[in-house]
Amino acid sequence: MGIIKVANFSVFQNHKTTTMKHFIVVIGFFISVFSGFSQSKIQKHTVQKGETITQIAQKYKVTPSDIYRLNPDSQQGLKPEMVLLIQSATVAPKKEKTEVLPEAKSAKTHTVAAKETIYGLTKMYSVSEEQLLKANPDLKDGLKVGSTITIPGNGNAATSDKKPTKPVVKKIETVYHTVEAKETKYSIAKQYGLTVDELDASNPEVKDGLQIGFRLKITPNPSRISDQVVSANDEKPIVTKPEPLKPELTDYVVKSKETLYSLTKKFNLTQEELIKLNPELKDGVKEGMTLQYPSSVIPLESVDKNITSLAKTVKSDDKKTLVLLLPFNISKITGDTLNSTAARLKTDKFLNMTLDFYSGALMAIDSAKTLGLNIDVKILDSQETKNSSAVATLIQQNEIQKANAVIGPFYQANVEKTAELLNKNKVPVISPLSKETGKLFGNVLQSMPEAELVKNNMLEYLRSKNANIVAIIDPKKLSTRQFLTQNHKDIKLIGLTPQNLVSADSLTKKLVKGKMNYVIFDSEKTGLILNTLNILIAQMSDYQIQLVILEKNDTFDFEEIPLAKLAQLKLLYPSLTRDNETPDGLIFAKVYKEKNKIFPNHFATRGFDVTFDTMLRLSQEKSFIETIETTATEGVENKFEYEKKPSGAFVNKGFYILYYDTDLSVKEAE
Repeated sequence: MGIIKVANFSVFQNHKTTTMKHFIVVIGFFISVFSGFSQSKIQKHTVQKGETITQIAQKYKVTPSDIYRLNPDSQQGLKPEMVLLIQSATVAPKKEKTEVLPEAKSAKTHTVAAKETIYGLTKMYSVSEEQLLKANPDLKDGLKVGSTITIPGNGNAATSDKKPTKPVVKKIETVYHTVEAKETKYSIAKQYGLTVDELDASNPEVKDGLQIGFRLKITPNPSRISDQVVSANDEKPIVTKPEPLKPELTDYVVKSKETLYSLTKKFNLTQEELIKLNPELKDGVKEGMTLQYPSSVIPLESVDKNITSLAKTVKSDDKKTLVLLLPFNISKITGDTLNSTAARLKTDKFLNMTLDFYSGALMAIDSAKTLGLNIDVKILDSQETKNSSAVATLIQQNEIQKANAVIGPFYQANVEKTAELLNKNKVPVISPLSKETGKLFGNVLQSMPEAELVKNNMLEYLRSKNANIVAIIDPKKLSTRQFLTQNHKDIKLIGLTPQNLVSADSLTKKLVKGKMNYVIFDSEKTGLILNTLNILIAQMSDYQIQLVILEKNDTFDFEEIPLAKLAQLKLLYPSLTRDNETPDGLIFAKVYKEKNKIFPNHFATRGFDVTFDTMLRLSQEKSFIETIETTATEGVENKFEYEKKPSGAFVNKGFYILYYDTDLSVKEAE
């Protein structure tokens, strides 16, 4: 007979001087220039189309800087028919040859032209950056157009027999930044070396303010990229690009019900990348068509699994160990001299959530005992906050690395820390409550479906019905609009009036007769909701219409929003839980109330479902991970259908699609 052991709680304590210019050098420079003028012939050169400063300098055996000194306007670029003054070195008096003597070569000077860089000058004069900076300390503050700098004695300007090296310009890549809580446009702009105006120019949608979750387009300012190199020798910077290697491609035949979105997930490619490889996709995805994808990609096979009852295939020969890391934070409670435990329970929502989850987990342990599961259960205080936990100490002192599975902690950062510490031992770590995702190690099981995964799967469901899909999105819902325009370009957006309301004309232009029209809606404004409901209901005599939301919207629960109208439009929405009116569901609620004198809430039920599901998976002929890969299960309220990510981690994609029926009841969509 299996024995369930619940360990006692264990509490652990954690926890730029500016340097003066070299006046002698500068004075020497001007003396040399004017004496040169008196001893050298000044020629005129008419610029021909396509000529560069470098070519002209080579022709007259002078340096580009010699031309810039006499022709300041040329620093802004050459134009055909422009007349340049050239001080020709070929007709200089013989005494000019004294320049080759060491004392005459001890230093040269150079007037900085537009777009020149320190790197470009080192290449032009064959000196090191260190030598240039040593001779010109002021260069630490950067080059200034028109200023005169000293070229060390061993510096030699490029001549006709040796062309100056054309510098490479680093390609400036556009990146994306997802807005997080408490971030501002100023803080984000500063992070990427931009001004707020530059950030707004790349993202006109955020001029009126940021929204958490919005993906900002970050285009770096070339003038602030330190390793961008531009030489005055060329009118335009030269970008060297390696010749792209054409990837080896593999054929793939499209299966039934596959969509552009599902194919991007299968091959881990963006829609743009997939369409570039397969231009025919612009006309839509068709069953049987042959596509190509890079041979280096391993396609992810997403299999819809049938719900299986693991309670019927229990095997209890081998004893297993399950550890629950729950954030009771007992040391904080006992150390609180101002508030009693009862007072904390009235105000501490996090503690109440923990205790509710714990009460459900205890119910699961009792049920496992009844089934005779051979599992040793340890419940430990993770002592966690959002930024800290005691998991490292607990793992070391309780040999958690030998456990068969771990449930918890609650905060995602602490889940990832636990998974990192246990990854070497391949101990599965189940995240019970967090919807966040960060660095998902291969031993992480994300039991709460990601919000984006739910929205994408909702849209896949709508497409499977061969329906027309349109969307009405509040202008304030920037992240939703961006999500649809970037990932689901087949969905038609309905524009709003200047008053941010829906007009019948704009709606009917996008609706299709003879098929279902799913109208996706996202707004928290009561006025827009009521306006939309009335417009849609008025069109139902001519069109098949069903209202859809992609995530929970609390505004629909307000009294101002008539439930009858939502039912008339059969509001369709995703839910992580269901109301279980089956005999098993009713029995669970009854037994829980008998033990706790109150009916279970969602946290208590989730505590039961996550814990019991884990214990059943540990008690099978297959290994725990094999059951995760092959079997979908269903608890009292929650569904567990894990999908493997490229990182190796597993994410639960199990959720319910519900709708309001005309009799005001909530039903599960087929």
